[in-house]
Amino acid sequence: MQDILLLTFLFMIAGTIAVPIASRFGLGSVLGYLIAGIALSPLLVQLKVDVVSIQHFAEFGVVMMLFIVGLELEPRMLWAMRTKLLGLGGLQVFVTGGLVAAIALFFGLAWQIAVAIGMVLALSSTAIVLQTLNERGLIKSEGGQSSFSVLLFQDIIVIPMLAVIPLLAIPELVADTAGAAGHGDDGHGASFVEGLAGWQQALVTVAAIAFVFAAGTYLTRPLFRFISLARLRELFTAVALMIVVGIALLMMLVGLSPALGTFLAGVVLANSEYRHELESNIEPFKGLLLGLFFITVGAAINFPLLFDNLGQILGLTLGLMILKAAVLFALALIFKLGDSSRWLFTLGLAQAGEFGFVLLSYTVANGVIPTDVSDKLLLVVAISMLLTPLLFLLYDKGIAPRFISRQARDPDEIDTSGPVIIAGVGRFGGIINRILLAAGYQTVVLDHHAEHLDMLRAFGIKVFFGDATRPDMLHAAGIEHAHMLVIAIDDRERATEMVRYVVENYPKVHILVRAFDRRHVYELWAAGARDVIRENFDGAVRAARSALEALGVHPYEAEQQTRGFVESDKKMVRELAGLYDPDIPVQENEPYIAKTREMAALIEATMRGSSAVFGSRTDRGWVPPTSKDVETVVAENAEKEPGDDA
Repeated sequence: MQDILLLTFLFMIAGTIAVPIASRFGLGSVLGYLIAGIALSPLLVQLKVDVVSIQHFAEFGVVMMLFIVGLELEPRMLWAMRTKLLGLGGLQVFVTGGLVAAIALFFGLAWQIAVAIGMVLALSSTAIVLQTLNERGLIKSEGGQSSFSVLLFQDIIVIPMLAVIPLLAIPELVADTAGAAGHGDDGHGASFVEGLAGWQQALVTVAAIAFVFAAGTYLTRPLFRFISLARLRELFTAVALMIVVGIALLMMLVGLSPALGTFLAGVVLANSEYRHELESNIEPFKGLLLGLFFITVGAAINFPLLFDNLGQILGLTLGLMILKAAVLFALALIFKLGDSSRWLFTLGLAQAGEFGFVLLSYTVANGVIPTDVSDKLLLVVAISMLLTPLLFLLYDKGIAPRFISRQARDPDEIDTSGPVIIAGVGRFGGIINRILLAAGYQTVVLDHHAEHLDMLRAFGIKVFFGDATRPDMLHAAGIEHAHMLVIAIDDRERATEMVRYVVENYPKVHILVRAFDRRHVYELWAAGARDVIRENFDGAVRAARSALEALGVHPYEAEQQTRGFVESDKKMVRELAGLYDPDIPVQENEPYIAKTREMAALIEATMRGSSAVFGSRTDRGWVPPTSKDVETVVAENAEKEPGDDA
């Protein structure tokens, strides 16, 4: 018990220290966990900890992750992905595996070893890639979806790989393996298919998959209705874990990948009303186990072997990543992925994957790959995974900005002028432009998304192609003579810099700028903007007004209450902007917290006061008067003296 608590504490404190530091420098949580594992490695060696065993346990985080991914996919979406799933994924695995095997043959390895190495190194890291894509919000992008298709195919192809590997056994290695007591039993236990004929194994496998589909479709709803009677949230959590663990166990008993089984279960449950409940209950366990998995990857690096063969292992690692990147880039061209998506796809999948650890262990146990070769390949797999966050960082900092800022054509020549310049004509700036045009104001609209502009021009809207953050484009748009600049671009940092530039150089221009959140409001305020609109604020206020009306509050009174809130909030933002310090966390800024509490109480009092003022009458300019309104007016008229109407 003491040993378990010590290990738990060590892993947690290492992650707690390393991950925030890595995230602070833009390296991402995955690299933080890997660094934590490397830092722990000497200590774990001294404590004689079996890191590989912990890694096998932590791999269940990948299983949970694929279950959650399945929950977010509807079956029809999976069907729509079939071209990329089979075409892109299939070509990646077979072409990469074939090339790796050919290179291994060239260096004199037996064909059985070469084929096994090709299968092992053709796979990529589902855990690292999906985690990183989700963190960066790229999973829904073209490159993210293409990467997911390949990773999903790889998880599926692991099943036939496990079936083929024993057929590649080399008699001499099998004899050596048999001499190591129990070595061939690692990771294997009870099985429903052991000793069965091929057709019987296939039948059992199909029956298991059919059971998962049937149970997910017909049994989960009654089960969750039953446990909801207890009204205990922890029971929902226990059942969610039971479902994932049970399906993973069933898949292992029939010789299938537990990750594939839970993914299929997630897809089946994607249309269930309990989908969000399942996801929220599984998510914390998934995050902890994935973090533990990444720590064990860093801790499992065999540094003595690495330093003894440093040049060879680094050369193999870089050679593998370059080879995989070349194949991926060629496939991206064939399947016509966009520029930035092509690079995201290429760099994101260039590593080996966590299933490589499983397959290498399996190949050694079945007498396919010698132990000395396997040990070096384990280092290649681990180091390639360790380098992956750096490749994503290269994409974020070096490649993506080039495609975002790069113009597909030269800027348009601006042949018109107007009192208002609008930078960015998306969902926010486009509405502003339409209202100003309808009111008779001439606008000069700039945007650098060529496809979007072409669509707007098809509807007769005059827009100009160009990057409005560039001083020369603002000059061409007539910033010297403009009365107003509307900043509605999607990049918060560039928007803030744009405000600062215009305030310093054109102080007479009124700046109307969109803010993404309250913190951005303070940044824009510090840069000199005084007319700042939060993009979701007005929509939330309108929703609150509708909520009041639905609760029986008169529309006029609801309007007065929300107006009072808006005015008070504006005053609050102005006062808090002077107290906000970007270098101090908000929860540690005592003057800011004290002022926030004071202003919040004032807003509540103001709203209650505005409600009482208008409690007895209405304004017929809002809605037709109710019977109560009519009675109030009649009573007031009855109290008037004759001649007062004059």
